[in-house]
Amino acid sequence: MKTRLTELLGIKHPIIQGAMAWVSLPPLVAAVSNAGGLGILGSGYMTPEEVREAIREVRGLTDKPFGANIMPDNPQLEELMDAMVDEKIAVVSYGRGNPQKIIERAKPAGLIALPTMGALSHSVKAEKDGADAVIVQGTEAGGHCSHVSTLVLVPLVADRIKVPVVAAGGFADSRGLLAALSLGADGISMGTRFMVTKECSIPDTIKQRILNTNEEQTVVTDNLTGVRCRVLKNKLASQFLDMAEKKVSPEEIAKHGVGRFKKAFLEGDDENGTVAMGQVAGLIDDMPTCRELIEGIVNGVEAILEQTQQKIMA
Repeated sequence: MKTRLTELLGIKHPIIQGAMAWVSLPPLVAAVSNAGGLGILGSGYMTPEEVREAIREVRGLTDKPFGANIMPDNPQLEELMDAMVDEKIAVVSYGRGNPQKIIERAKPAGLIALPTMGALSHSVKAEKDGADAVIVQGTEAGGHCSHVSTLVLVPLVADRIKVPVVAAGGFADSRGLLAALSLGADGISMGTRFMVTKECSIPDTIKQRILNTNEEQTVVTDNLTGVRCRVLKNKLASQFLDMAEKKVSPEEIAKHGVGRFKKAFLEGDDENGTVAMGQVAGLIDDMPTCRELIEGIVNGVEAILEQTQQKIMA
């Protein structure tokens, strides 16, 4: 399936794996890229040397394009960008913060700039800043999420910017990909769906918890990172919500949250760890390989399109 996104990234299918800290590690990134999508390292928490090592590990597993994630406000930004440029990755992804230094370093080196945005105004600015494409993430998404639903946000952005748009938040199957294309996107990005694949290295307890979670069992809190973040509604999330209601200081809440993502995604604690995940968990009921997932989504679009056409003609 060719779209502007596949042409830009040099990939076979218009499907991107979201950059997730402690989740998007080399085996998953390589598996997604080998299956024809774009894998992105969740490298926002890594040191420059760890980023180099992770990139080299991915390259040992695939010869296909892949990317790495970075935070614009990281105090080691220059060293991290040096690592990404030196190692010649295809894509640098980023989110909130001023991306000027990222773009100034990435573009001359041939790296594709791919930010994730949760608002129309931010997406328009990202294009002006020099982004080559924009991932638009709605309120359904896990982790950092918008105030606006994907269904509304994607066409708003697609109507306003010229670079390719990638829809994120609520995607797990062929219906989602076809819907995203219909809304004006050039592809989709999935996070939670890729967490429940055979190549994802998170503990089985977390994968099973996602499989057992429905669409109503997540909650949005701004107490983890300072911005809206959708997570599994577990013991820890309830504590955060209770602390916020009792007007506990942001500093104290932040202290309570230190290391909680790692506790979930490395230690497998699904009650005392922060499990960033989207409402799309309600659609997930199996654990395929990345290739099975991606090819199944792409190959199923034609059948869904035919069913849709029959409804229109009826």
